Amino acid sequence: MGAGLSECCLKHTFLFEPAAWSVAGTFWAGDRRPIDAQGRIEISHRDSCWLLAGSMKVLSSPPVEFVSAYSIELPGRDATTLKWTAENAMLGKLLGVFSVVGGSILSIFHSADGSYQGTEHLALIDENNYRACAMLLFNNRKLSSWQVELTRIERRGKCRFVAGSDVRGVSGAASSDS
Repeated sequence: MGAGLSECCLKHTFLFEPAAWSVAGTFWAGDRRPIDAQGRIEISHRDSCWLLAGSMKVLSSPPVEFVSAYSIELPGRDATTLKWTAENAMLGKLLGVFSVVGGSILSIFHSADGSYQGTEHLALIDENNYRACAMLLFNNRKLSSWQVELTRIERRGKCRFVAGSDVRGVSGAASSDS
């Protein structure tokens, strides 16, 4: 099956370009009632790793805020797969992998002690917008899930990723002047 015209020109910007993103959508806890959620993600590129600092506030009564700080390994031989670790105030240390699959970025993760696992799917809408959905398991039972829209609100500095392989999209190679 060939790539469609709309897919052939997609390039991923989330993770691959330093930027700030707003987050807005819905969170579901164990009681399965939808609750509004909002947040912010900031991505920066360093010489040794990429950093993602994120927070999502669930507008329940009282509100609950999830805060994470990710360290993402620089792209290697397989530039479509990025290993990461994160510190999360509620879940502890998390270990995961991002993988680019066409117009999507997938992530799977688990806590260092193995009690938490999760997955997230980020679908590229355009260079400034993604739609994400995710779920978190605790001891193999669904603890929560969320569906959010990510909107790029600010570009930051230069991308530090330079590689000959195609990681950001189906057709274009990543460059350092994004």
